[in-house]
Amino acid sequence: MALPDVLTLFTDLAAISSPPGEEREVADRVADYLGELGLSVQEDDAGATIGSTMGNMLTRLDATNGGGLPIFLCAHLDTVPATDAIEPVVEEGLVRNARNTILGADNKAAVAVMLDAARRIVETGRPHAGVELLFTPKEETGLEGAKAFDASTLAARTGYVFDHAGPIGEVVIQAPYSTALDVVFKGRAAHAGMHPEEGRSAILAAARAISDFRLGRIDDETTANVGEILGGTARNIVPDRCAVVAEVRSQSEQKLAGVVQEMVDSCAFAAEVAECELETALEEKYRGYRFEADDPTVRLAFDALERAGYTPSGIQAGGGADANVFNAQGIPCANLANGMTRIHSADEHIAVADLESMVDVTLELVDAAQRA
Repeated sequence: MALPDVLTLFTDLAAISSPPGEEREVADRVADYLGELGLSVQEDDAGATIGSTMGNMLTRLDATNGGGLPIFLCAHLDTVPATDAIEPVVEEGLVRNARNTILGADNKAAVAVMLDAARRIVETGRPHAGVELLFTPKEETGLEGAKAFDASTLAARTGYVFDHAGPIGEVVIQAPYSTALDVVFKGRAAHAGMHPEEGRSAILAAARAISDFRLGRIDDETTANVGEILGGTARNIVPDRCAVVAEVRSQSEQKLAGVVQEMVDSCAFAAEVAECELETALEEKYRGYRFEADDPTVRLAFDALERAGYTPSGIQAGGGADANVFNAQGIPCANLANGMTRIHSADEHIAVADLESMVDVTLELVDAAQRA
């Protein structure tokens, strides 16, 4: 039986629900596809460690000769949670969700492209220097699968992800550092109408702190956001607890550290003024990276894009991807835009032509690595 083309494969995969931690069904579908190609899949035990129904899955296409540069391609199988079913439809050359929620092109468009490229390599006997495909879980919650993966098991030491929402041709050569802040203000409960002076409002403390934060786009390298606030128990009770979830991202590690410290100091001051206790937890979500235009990983990507008919450009991105993890481990990994648009929203879509073109780009990557 003939395997589906990239469009059919993508729509099939997108229709499978796979929020972070619940990727098993789509993982099995990917493994079945690779099995039909005669390729074996190795799955590690990361799932048990990070709370996912799947581990990292790795498959290898053995080199056809001894020359060239082995490469790996990486995509994640989870999506941000959908609020409704996903029913992909094709309208005027674009794939959208018929329902009012995400499509899941992030990152299943990349998964479909990688699988279809592997099919074409196997079926045509295309020469290559060695290609590995890596599929990770729980990328959307902090690149957790990639962090738990033992990168020493890779034969390739150069890789690519297709996880940037932008026009084909863009290559992320600079990606940010990111730190998460989890802050809890602890006050004292009291009846808000009878004895408010006996209370210590944790929400008031949190509000005072947040009002001092620099939020949004701070400069051309740095952003900060408060994403969640949770506090109080009833309208007539002075709230004794308020939790604040925030993040800072920056292309500059020094700037990031400065903004994070400002936020921590603001919280400490606000807690003191409001006579509240404070608990603060900081977590490095991922480290940034920066490529030069003449780095071999970038040159190879530019070569492939040019041969596929695109004008490549190096860009600065505001989001992280599995590429951040590999670069932090000393394994060069570039992130290529693949045409997906308005990800994480109900208007998420991707052009059929971009799905098909990214297969061509992938094959050109393989050829460029063969020549390297």
